[in-house]
Amino acid sequence: MPITEPISVRPNAPVPNRYGAMCTEIYDLDKPPGSLPDVPFYLDRLAGTQGPILEAAVGTGRLLIPLIEAGLEVKGFDQSPDMLESCRRHCAARGLSADLRQARFQDFAYDHAFSAILVPVGTFTLIDDFAEGLAVLKRFHDHLAPGGRLLIDLMPMGYLTNEKPDIRTWTAANGDMLRIEGRAVEIDLVRQRRVTHDRYERWRNGRLVESELEVMAFRIWGLAEFQLALATAGFDQITVGADHQPGRPPARSSRILNFEARRPAA
Repeated sequence: MPITEPISVRPNAPVPNRYGAMCTEIYDLDKPPGSLPDVPFYLDRLAGTQGPILEAAVGTGRLLIPLIEAGLEVKGFDQSPDMLESCRRHCAARGLSADLRQARFQDFAYDHAFSAILVPVGTFTLIDDFAEGLAVLKRFHDHLAPGGRLLIDLMPMGYLTNEKPDIRTWTAANGDMLRIEGRAVEIDLVRQRRVTHDRYERWRNGRLVESELEVMAFRIWGLAEFQLALATAGFDQITVGADHQPGRPPARSSRILNFEARRPAA
């Protein structure tokens, strides 16, 4: 009889890239709607866009909300129910209505085409498998109207080997200290994949009262590699800039790469 290996089952293992409740609470404190420097960049790039815009992995609405307030028609999806609940709460507080739905990069689907699709702040790297990343790019292409634009921000390759711990604190509205300690636990240079363990903590009166572990898995793309991937997915007019500064080419010191590509008009 053939010998078969036992299947390893880990029912309590953390789900990668989950963005749970504490992660969402800290994200809200650290990145409230409209606070990041990419907002003016996207407002400028999308000015005058006719037709609906899709933000993939919309999170708490920190970009979606200022875009809607500028008069653009923006829809969004995210796989995290906690992030979506925060986004809905922010929209309601501002009297805004937004079409939001829970979905993943790999299975989002709409019955109409978009004039533009946005994937800001390196979120695309959360697709930590090369083949899945290519499939998602094709999915973006198929959801764009002819001539529609895809705008994606990616971290440069140097992010892959950064082993410096990420330790930061915030103060919640009730005075609790919220803390994150993130450490790289896997760096695979062949697969261009990085895994970090991010421990979120709530401290009250000097005592730890709550903690949450987020396992974050990323795939970091090379600049020319991603240009080729966009072309393989069917895009043309591919350009890349840096640091949300129009006209700035990528350089060794660049902190983020700004890709733009179009679905051919015909």
